[in-house]
Amino acid sequence: MIKNARTEYFANLIASKKKSPRVLFDTIKNIVSPDITRVPVYTKSDCHDFLNYLVNKVAAVRSNISPSSSQYHTDTLLTSDIWSSFTPVTLQDISALLGRMKLTSSHLDVLPPSFFISVFDSIGPCILEIINTSLYTGSVPSYFKQAIVEPILKKPNLDPSLPSSYRPISKLPSVSKILEKTVVEQLNFLEKNNFLDIFQSGFCKLHSTETALLKVSSDILMAADTGEYTVLVMLDLSSAFDTVDHSIMINRLKELFGITGVVLKWFMSYLSERSFTVCMNHVLSETSVLPSGVPQGSVLGPILFLLYILPLGQIIRRYNNISYHLYADDIQLYCSFKASELYKSSCLNNCLSEIKQWLNDNFLQLNADKTETLIIAPDHMLS
Repeated sequence: MIKNARTEYFANLIASKKKSPRVLFDTIKNIVSPDITRVPVYTKSDCHDFLNYLVNKVAAVRSNISPSSSQYHTDTLLTSDIWSSFTPVTLQDISALLGRMKLTSSHLDVLPPSFFISVFDSIGPCILEIINTSLYTGSVPSYFKQAIVEPILKKPNLDPSLPSSYRPISKLPSVSKILEKTVVEQLNFLEKNNFLDIFQSGFCKLHSTETALLKVSSDILMAADTGEYTVLVMLDLSSAFDTVDHSIMINRLKELFGITGVVLKWFMSYLSERSFTVCMNHVLSETSVLPSGVPQGSVLGPILFLLYILPLGQIIRRYNNISYHLYADDIQLYCSFKASELYKSSCLNNCLSEIKQWLNDNFLQLNADKTETLIIAPDHMLS
């Protein structure tokens, strides 16, 4: 009976979701490849060991970076518009946000998300006061800046006893995401002034890994059609979101994007004194402070990272023979040239040197193990 009920349930689910590829593929994945059972961890010391691993990993990356004494000064104000204060929100605004958000549960939540939404009519005025007070004073409550990190095994064949085999999933309190989403709604000046890099596909509306792949492959194939060779360099950064320097981030918001006053104060509060705790099988570790990085598992974190690396595109565009495309912290550089124009490849080397220097000065490190170079000929590919 159980087997028949399960069969009928999934058959009906698949039949009803034919026009929803994401749900359909997730359903099939759950059938053919169910979630891996979590490794039993019952002691606080086990969780604390994983916490130390995460802390030491970021510290090791930061310690290998030595910014030059004269850092690049690429932060020139992009607009005459100054953003110095938030617009107060209404209860209707928050209700509309909740209708568009998909809240996920965290061990820090006082109320489960489903129950939170069901009683919002009663607690809404209190949530509204908390949010507007935060926006008015430029202060983010400390509770909103606490994260729970749940390690998930990356692949079934990895050694579950090694911390490196896990992917840390960061979860924030649901109410903190409502506050962040409120701020994001007022970040419309980014799109209004076309601040974001036009060749950035990560965390951007109407962009995805698909648009990034199509852009790069199309450019390379078009070059091949005209008889040109292309050198493609794919760069990857080590723990990029975790090594973002807070001082540089705040200066960039002020000097590049014209954010001042209470808004700048709010972002300073948002980034400062953040902490996280590791949770495995409902066992919690000690709490550790995050001295750098943008919050993962957050609404604002990815957007702040895109703003942080925006000057990188400005550097690359100075090289006329170099094309590029970004997906968050993944960087694709490529240069196309005729067989008689091999000298153009030297531009790529110069550009790479300047990129490496800029990354170093901004506390970002290239991951040499994941950096690849391809040479695409008009008739075949050499790696």
